[in-house]
Amino acid sequence: MNIRALSATLLSLGALTTALRAQSGRQQFADLGNFKLDNGQVIEHLRLGYRTLGHLNAARTNAVLMPTWFSGISKQLLGDAGPQAGKLIDTRRWYAVLVDSLGDGVTTSPSNSRPQPRLKFPHFSLRDMVRAEHALLTRKLHLRHVHAVLGISMGGFQTFQWVVSYPNFMSLAVPIVGSPRPTAYDLLLMRTSLEIIRSDADWNHGNYRGRLVIPALMNLWTLHLTSPHHIATTVARRNFKKFIWISEHDQPYFDPDNWIRQGEAVLRFNTTRPYGGTLAGAAKRVRAKMLIVPSAQDHMVYPGPAERFAKLVHARVFLLTSDCGHMATACQGRQLARQVRGFLASR
Repeated sequence: MNIRALSATLLSLGALTTALRAQSGRQQFADLGNFKLDNGQVIEHLRLGYRTLGHLNAARTNAVLMPTWFSGISKQLLGDAGPQAGKLIDTRRWYAVLVDSLGDGVTTSPSNSRPQPRLKFPHFSLRDMVRAEHALLTRKLHLRHVHAVLGISMGGFQTFQWVVSYPNFMSLAVPIVGSPRPTAYDLLLMRTSLEIIRSDADWNHGNYRGRLVIPALMNLWTLHLTSPHHIATTVARRNFKKFIWISEHDQPYFDPDNWIRQGEAVLRFNTTRPYGGTLAGAAKRVRAKMLIVPSAQDHMVYPGPAERFAKLVHARVFLLTSDCGHMATACQGRQLARQVRGFLASR
């Protein structure tokens, strides 16, 4: 090979490497300007965080959207997309779009907004989250349709909202341990978590200083993420204090004001409200094929509404049965990945 040919090859390889790096999950942002919310308030200078993995095909038909769970960020979703067998989204085939939901601390949020800091930040809804994600897909990524929307926990809530708000925008939908409408049990848990934050003296009405740790909140969440049987049989009594310490301090992305605004959005969430207040009314909107994944022992999101919705839309159901409860998505991760990957590949 002569020098000119070698140089051309190296340039081609460099361009390919650059292209691959662009799709390798790096943090990106879409500037959506002043974003008007359903309640009439406006988020000023909304920057929506997202990451992409894989490659968009020539027909632009292989995109799979995955929004974040409650208080999570897109960096944490990187473990759910890749070519490996244990990933939910096979990036050899699908173009994964991982989105930072409103209020997660990466996308414009109470913790990072300069014009609307802390609790001056507007009250947004999960429907607003979905509308912002739709704007990302259509205005930034120029997509008119996606192959699928899937999400875990609050990402599952958003998936239910997606199939109701934009019924023709996706072919498939996979809400995982989510709900189309929180029950009184779910609302009690979320309201209690917000009351714990508001009653903390160091929170100071949202004007806290430094990194705030609220042990009671983290312990409440730890108590509900799995199940009594799971904790009692996997944590030795002699290790209890160490277990509690980890639950209190393992919160790298926690910000109490972000938690409050996202938590308030969950408290108001109800896909059925515009459709007669019934699951049947919301279900009539659905056009996508659905795989609905509830967890039988979920102590964080009661599975009943998701199971009823599945019957109404004749969805495929994969019931998680592990005593890991809400975290059965991890404890049964390989089984879940096989189900989701198979469903995404279905016609």
